[in-house]
Amino acid sequence: VIEKNVDPETMLLPYLRKKLRLTGTKYGCGGGGCGACTVMISRYNPITNRIRHHPANACLIPICSLYGTAVTTVEGIGSTHTRIHPVQERIAKCHGTQCGFCTPGMVMSIYTLLRNHPEPTLDQLTDALGGNLCRCTGYRPIIDACKTFCETSGCCQSKENGVCCLDQGINGLPEFEEESKTSPKLFAEEEFLPLDPTQELIFPPELMIMAEKQPQRTRVFGSERMMWFSPVTLKELLEFKFKYTQAPVIMGNTSVGPQVKFKGVFHPVIISPDRIEELSVVNHTHNGLTLGAGLSLAQVKDILADVVQKLPEEKTQTYHALLKHLGTLAGSQIRNMASLGGHIISRHPDSDLNPILAVGNCTLNLLSKEGKRQIPLNEQFLSKCPNADLKPQEILVSVNIPYSRKLEFVSAFRQAQRQENALAIVNSGMRVFFGEGHGIIRELSISYGGVGPATICAKNSCQKLIGRHWNEEMLDTACRLVLEEVSLSGSAPGGKVEFKRTLIISFLFKFYLEVSQILKKMDPIHYPSLADKYESALEDLHSKHHCSTLKYQHMGPKQHPEDPIGHPIMHLSGVKHATGEAIYCDDMPPVDQELFLTFVTSSRAHAKIVALLCISPRSIDLSEALSMPGVVDVITAEHLSDINSFCFFTEAEEFLVFCVGQLVCAVLADSEVQAKRAAKQVKIVYQDLEPLILTIKEAIQHNSFFEPERKLEYGNVDEAFKVVDQILEGEIHMGGQEHFYMETQSMLVVPKGEDQEMDVYVSTQFPKYIQDIVASTLKLPANKIMCHVKRVGGAFGGKAFKTGVIAAVTAFAANKHGRAVRCVLERGEDMLITGGRHPYLGKYKAGFMNDGRILALDMEHYSNAGNSLDESLLVIEMGLLKMDNAYKFPNLRCRGWACRTNLPSNTAFRGFGFPQAGLITESCIMEVAAKCGLSPEKVRMINMYKEIDQTPYKQEINAKNLIQCWRECMAVSSYSLRKAAVEKFNAENYWKKKGLAMVPLKYPVGLGSRAAGQAAALVHIYLDGSVLVTHGGIEMGQGVHTKMIQVVSRELGMPISNVHLRGTSTETVPNANVSGGSVVADLNGLAVKDACQTLLKRLEPIISKNPKGTWKDWNSVSSRGYESDINWEKGEGHPFEYFVYGAACSEVEIDCLTGDHKNIRTDIVMDVGCSINPAIDIGQIEGAFIQGMGLYTIEELNYSPQGVLHTRGPDQYKIPAICDTPTEFHISLLPPSENSNTLYSSKGLGESGVFLGCSVFFAIHDAVSTARRERGLHGPLSLNSPLTPEKIRMACEDKFTKMIPRDEPGSCVPWNVPI
Repeated sequence: VIEKNVDPETMLLPYLRKKLRLTGTKYGCGGGGCGACTVMISRYNPITNRIRHHPANACLIPICSLYGTAVTTVEGIGSTHTRIHPVQERIAKCHGTQCGFCTPGMVMSIYTLLRNHPEPTLDQLTDALGGNLCRCTGYRPIIDACKTFCETSGCCQSKENGVCCLDQGINGLPEFEEESKTSPKLFAEEEFLPLDPTQELIFPPELMIMAEKQPQRTRVFGSERMMWFSPVTLKELLEFKFKYTQAPVIMGNTSVGPQVKFKGVFHPVIISPDRIEELSVVNHTHNGLTLGAGLSLAQVKDILADVVQKLPEEKTQTYHALLKHLGTLAGSQIRNMASLGGHIISRHPDSDLNPILAVGNCTLNLLSKEGKRQIPLNEQFLSKCPNADLKPQEILVSVNIPYSRKLEFVSAFRQAQRQENALAIVNSGMRVFFGEGHGIIRELSISYGGVGPATICAKNSCQKLIGRHWNEEMLDTACRLVLEEVSLSGSAPGGKVEFKRTLIISFLFKFYLEVSQILKKMDPIHYPSLADKYESALEDLHSKHHCSTLKYQHMGPKQHPEDPIGHPIMHLSGVKHATGEAIYCDDMPPVDQELFLTFVTSSRAHAKIVALLCISPRSIDLSEALSMPGVVDVITAEHLSDINSFCFFTEAEEFLVFCVGQLVCAVLADSEVQAKRAAKQVKIVYQDLEPLILTIKEAIQHNSFFEPERKLEYGNVDEAFKVVDQILEGEIHMGGQEHFYMETQSMLVVPKGEDQEMDVYVSTQFPKYIQDIVASTLKLPANKIMCHVKRVGGAFGGKAFKTGVIAAVTAFAANKHGRAVRCVLERGEDMLITGGRHPYLGKYKAGFMNDGRILALDMEHYSNAGNSLDESLLVIEMGLLKMDNAYKFPNLRCRGWACRTNLPSNTAFRGFGFPQAGLITESCIMEVAAKCGLSPEKVRMINMYKEIDQTPYKQEINAKNLIQCWRECMAVSSYSLRKAAVEKFNAENYWKKKGLAMVPLKYPVGLGSRAAGQAAALVHIYLDGSVLVTHGGIEMGQGVHTKMIQVVSRELGMPISNVHLRGTSTETVPNANVSGGSVVADLNGLAVKDACQTLLKRLEPIISKNPKGTWKDWNSVSSRGYESDINWEKGEGHPFEYFVYGAACSEVEIDCLTGDHKNIRTDIVMDVGCSINPAIDIGQIEGAFIQGMGLYTIEELNYSPQGVLHTRGPDQYKIPAICDTPTEFHISLLPPSENSNTLYSSKGLGESGVFLGCSVFFAIHDAVSTARRERGLHGPLSLNSPLTPEKIRMACEDKFTKMIPRDEPGSCVPWNVPI
């Protein structure tokens, strides 16, 4: 590609997508945090004749930095038109794609690794995928696909007790009944294309010749706003730095890039050195290692790994410490882009390497036109003291990292919200040197990151400890000194203040233990040995090797061999996901004269807008924004005043805003860049209003609720409380959750120019709603608006109602200007505007007998609904109807309120109220068990529904399969054996604890009303015998289209290859319901089945006369749907069609000193009826479980006391990554037992598994309780969700949590508030 006019501000991602129309590389977050835009960069070095391939985030790479490089995108490695690459084939056929949006990035990460290591280890593979996020699959099938490239495939490689996890004997996994043969593999590995490294793309010869023959010269690129210089010699670099002292020197753009994008920083000049040899030196000197500042962190990691193997351990202490942090720092893409020099110079307060380099006595080699200079990398440098910093014209050439000496020890520690690819909450580097004296400290150096505006060195404390003996007394003094010196104010940015203070000394204690253990080994006589129980404090939690087993039913011999029902058919679009050919909304090519729309949102939570200004305070108009190049219009509430029934914008008369992120106006421009720039120029003057209500507690105080309460009552609660043995009261708070669908809200609206028709291409779960809201906004009948959805890149409930408002404004703009308008939200905007899962406060009062039977339960549910009602009432209702989970409470009263607060309105989310309501009930059960002195599992069993029973709303239930799932899960997880093993482990280890928990599940499926239980389908049979199907369901990763094709194939008795499914459109199937609630395949499948049967009936006479005749017909049929209803006045009805049963058992290990946890093993048993497609169903169970595990453990939304969302992207908000999946993951589907009136007796599984994630929550709860008991804390333990490292650490109270200073409530303004 030869590009003549390069704009230095253009990144590779928009260049690929918009300019070259290569849309396989996806936009996920724009900040290098999700991996959706991964490409392979290849560079040829003419001096060494080597080609280096590495993965990179296209969203952060300026195209100016790619001169002479080869960029390989997902389209380049294989396609369905040519041949697909083995990586693409395996990830598709191993069912490693659901919505498919993250798949091209996954494929490119694996592909790049295979280019460098054709036979990788499993460690290398999981490491390569550390920077790629997936919200659908739960990662297990992706790991399965990876394993097929490893030398040892299929085995977990961690033979605990000397036996592989696949030798089922050890786990005592009893087989199901003999006659139902189960099948472990969902794919046939022997059919895969072999990986042949000789067939890969070669590096372009013309680039090689160019690198070797062309004289190297400085390249200059410029635009109106910015100049870019790429010097190729050190001399030129110094010249530029002398001339442009303020210009940043950029290598990987991983530090400057996000600042420019997210913080609005602008640099008119950028200097980007290219292939300057002096910046990539690796010199071994007599006293250490000198590394060039231009080496990438990945190269540094490889160099250090090599050095560590060759040199004696006493010399490589600092290198070991650096390697430990380089393993978890960011993802593989960022490590390959970021340079060592850039990492050091950026001096991020939470840098993982700077604290180690600072304690390791590293020095920096600087250079300018004036000459060379060396400065120490010390506290003064890290805090940017002018006399210890680089001069404006200097550059960092290299870093000297000295060898360690005999009796010198260096260690590194960090704790983050997620184990990998997450910025540290606190990190630390520590070094001690003993000289020859017996354990007397000669030198001590301690540095911390994450506890201040810069990396902090505890110099004074270290000074005072020199000459002390290395013993407990010294440790106690050290902790007190360090806490005094490294002080943290109560309102420090990032919050978690007490946790950070605790980590400061917990890390110090770990260092003390580490050094003591080594000293003891070296000289057992002089040094006291550690208590055996303390040794575990030094072991890392995280074992890498994943293994999994899956069990599902083989189809019986009676089934026709062509019949696909019950077989693990690959996702219909699986291969297209993997080749980047699957088209999502924003991949559609631009329409002629297309405009881009971007929103301006409120920055206050409750205020009146006094004026909409644009820069100049005189004008109360939008002239500034409108006068910017490319801007066409600014749409405000006034334009929509007569149709503002949907509250798109602020209320027009009053101009009030009710939350941060509320839409204020929308800017329309020729391009996305122009629209975004103009939006920044809109300035708004606010007048704050009272009260500001953010939290549930504040809403209760101000009596701020939507609608009256909802109430469900059964039996006589007040009477029952009089006869019970004991009564307890408690409460639990549960945080919200961000949908984090990989594809942000996207749409393209195209006016047809005739008859006022309009096509809306949109990523939504609810096309009919989009059609209605757009028609209403434009005052047109619905038949003029056609809404089309091909596929959705993840939704989880967040693309139903929220999308409608955005679509209506976009359609209004398109209609007003008669031009196509595209609107794609950035990740941060999406998270700010669209809301998520409702935070909950649950209060309970339980009356129970001493044997654990709960006879009376009085519950109150409060949800934080945000500033408008949205789906909140329905969420409260579903929570109430499902709160009993698997238990029969003979006397029950449950009331629910939706709280009105000044937050973005919360909305539907997978599980719809049940993950919150179920957790409240299970917490109550945990407390009852503790009070009775029984195990929670025993109390769960004793209160469970017995076979034929009645729910609180008087619907009949047969819980036979619930009990079977519970027993099966007890057996396959070897619960009692492992319970004993966990107890033994806990008795032997003081600082590490294990926990085991098992949770049952009864998930009612149905939407509570007859209207919501309808669906329709349209089936065409063409003359050549091919079939076209459309139905009302949306494909958002759950595989509904794949199942529909299986249904047609069975019903019409034809191969799957004869059937085609286009997309979903209001043109073909009108009035379809929202796709959600686990019933999409159920309902649409029945409609498709009905349609096929009707067709066959009509064709019967013709077929019987002439079996080989031609087919010509079409038909549209509505299905029977589900009958369901609930009367809230009486609190009874038949709201659900059927129940999904299941049970999950999880085992975790926690680190009591840091709050870290690892999910060691999870077993899930699910009753899924007769699975239509076991691969898809198991994928749904796993994906939901991992999403639920995220909800209950690491996903934490933070709001400021002013109601501003802090967590606006993958940097701040952590969803589970590949490192969070259980090391062992076993899924069994119960053999089908009963025939029901559902589609082929199958069950919908989209949502139920989310709740099972709380088995991890309660396993952690179990581990924490054990730790507290051992420390003499016997009172009741109430832990809120999510159970983050902070909550785990602070609950494991010990001498360190007692030592830290605490802030008096009200003495400072906290950084965040629990909403």
